[in-house]
Amino acid sequence: MVGKSHLFAVAVGLLTATGAGPTLAQKQGGILKMYSPDSPASMSIHEEATVFAAGPMMGVFNNLVMYDQHVAQNTMQSIIPDLATAWSWNEDGTALTFLLRQGVKWHDGKPFTARDVQCTWDLLTEKSSVKLRVNPRKSLYRNLEQVTTNGEYEVTFHLKQPQPAFLTTLAAGSSPVYPCHVPPGEMRQHPIGTGPFKFVEFKPNEHIKVVRNPDYWKPDRPYLDGIEYTIIKSLSTATLGFIAGKFDMTFPYSLTVALQNNIESQVPQAICELNPGSINRNLIVNRDRPPFDDPALRRAMSLSIDRKAFVDIISEGKGEIGGAMQPLPGGIWGMPPELLKELPGYDPDVQKNRTQARAIMEKLGYGPDKRLSIKVTTRDLPYFRDPAVILIDHLKEIYIDGVLETIDTTNWLPKVMRKDYTVGLNLAGSGPDPDQNLYLLYGCHGDLNYNGYCSVEVDKLIEQQSVEADEERRRQLVWSIERKLAEDGARPIIFYSRGGTCWQPHVKGFTVVVNSIFNGNRREDIWLDK
Repeated sequence: MVGKSHLFAVAVGLLTATGAGPTLAQKQGGILKMYSPDSPASMSIHEEATVFAAGPMMGVFNNLVMYDQHVAQNTMQSIIPDLATAWSWNEDGTALTFLLRQGVKWHDGKPFTARDVQCTWDLLTEKSSVKLRVNPRKSLYRNLEQVTTNGEYEVTFHLKQPQPAFLTTLAAGSSPVYPCHVPPGEMRQHPIGTGPFKFVEFKPNEHIKVVRNPDYWKPDRPYLDGIEYTIIKSLSTATLGFIAGKFDMTFPYSLTVALQNNIESQVPQAICELNPGSINRNLIVNRDRPPFDDPALRRAMSLSIDRKAFVDIISEGKGEIGGAMQPLPGGIWGMPPELLKELPGYDPDVQKNRTQARAIMEKLGYGPDKRLSIKVTTRDLPYFRDPAVILIDHLKEIYIDGVLETIDTTNWLPKVMRKDYTVGLNLAGSGPDPDQNLYLLYGCHGDLNYNGYCSVEVDKLIEQQSVEADEERRRQLVWSIERKLAEDGARPIIFYSRGGTCWQPHVKGFTVVVNSIFNGNRREDIWLDK
C-alpha cells in the first residue's frame, strides 16, 4: 500500500485556493446573504442528518481532509489536505496515519492537537464518557478499531480490515473535527471550530449567522466578512427575495425546475445551474408493523410506483430514475439504464406492474370493496410533501388509501429512527462513494436504516465492496447489491430530482458539486465583486 500513499508537503495545504478560475483579483469584505429553506434542530453537524445544519456549519469547521471545493464531482482524486498536511497507509492497508497542521487554534483560542482528532472519533464510535444526543453516522465507522496519537501532531486510524475508500468518509462535509474541551451539549447551540467562519447566532425559524475568523490558519481566507442565512420555509417567497436582490445566492440545490425558470426569466443576468440530484426520494415501510411485515404487500406497493410520472411532475422531465447509487453522469457508481430497467419494479410498463400488484393485493384479501387505510408520513418540506402526494395517488391504484402526515424537521429524524411510523416518503443521499451510504441505509445495524431491512447476504456484499481495491471489481459488487436491494424491496428508490442553484454575477469563486449536497459548503474561497 505504500506505493499508493498520499504524501503532501505542508505547503500543499493551501491548495484550496486553486481552481478559483478567473485572473480577477479577489476582494476582501462583504456579507454573503443567502436563505435556508428549513430550521434544523441544532448546529451540531455530528448530531444532525440534514444539510440545513451541515451546510451553514461546514465553514465553521475543518476536516482532516476535504474534497476540493472547485472540483464539481467528488472523487478520491479530488481529496486535498485540510487539518492534515500529509497521510500514508501502512503495508497491509489497515492503518492510516496523518501528519497534522501546527499552529491552528480553535475559535476560543485554544490550540488544536492530535488529541482533538482522537476525541472526535472516540465520540463518534461511542468510546468516550461523553455522548452525543443523536449519532446518525456511527455505523460509518464500524471498521474503525481505534484512533491513536503520536505526540501532538500525528494521529493514526487503525482499521479492522483494509478499506481503501475510508478517506472519502473523512473528506465528507459531515466529518469535521470537534474540540476535546467543548462538551456536545454546547456544540449544539454554540459550536466551536477551527474553520474560516466563527459561529455567531442561530435563532430557530429566523436566521443563522457566521462571521470571518480573523485568526484562521489560512491568513488570506476567508474573503467574506460573514454569511447570513435567513430561514424562509416558503420556496416561492425565498425566490422572490432573490429576484428582488435581497439575497446573493439561493440555498444550493433548493430550486425546483419551475422556480429556476422563473429566476432566469426575471433576472437574466443571474448565473444558474440545474444539477443532477444526489438525493433520491424513496419509499420506507415499517416492516415490524402488520400487515406490512408481509413481503408480498411491500412488493405490491413497490410495483404501484410510476417513476416516470414522478420525474415528469416534480422535475418537469429533467430528473433521473436510479437505484441506491446516484445515476450517471452526476454519480459515479450508478447502474446504467439498460441494466437498471431489468431490476424488479423498474419495468417501464407501469400498467403491467400494477396488474401484478393488484393480483398480489387480492390474494392478500384486499380489493375494491376492502381497501387498506394508512398514513403516509413525511417531512414538512415541499421536497418531501410533493412526491408524497403523488405516492398516495399511486397507492390508490392497488387498493391502498393514504392520508398525508407531515412532521417538522426537528422531530423527523428522532421519529423515523425510533420507527414511529408505518409508511413514509423519505429523501436519502447516495454517495459520492458506496462506503458513505450503503451500510448506513441498508445494513442490518445501519443508523439511517429507518425501515429495518436486514439481509446477511447484502451485509456481506457491502463488506466485500468496501475491502475491494480494484475499482471495476468493486463496481460489479455494488451493482450486485443494487440487484439484491431491488429484489428484496429494501427501500424502493422512486427517482432523483434535479436541484437548481442561482447566484448573482458579483458572487465569485463558487462551484456547485454534482454528487453531494453536503461536501461543497466551506465557502472560504467565495468573494463578492462589488
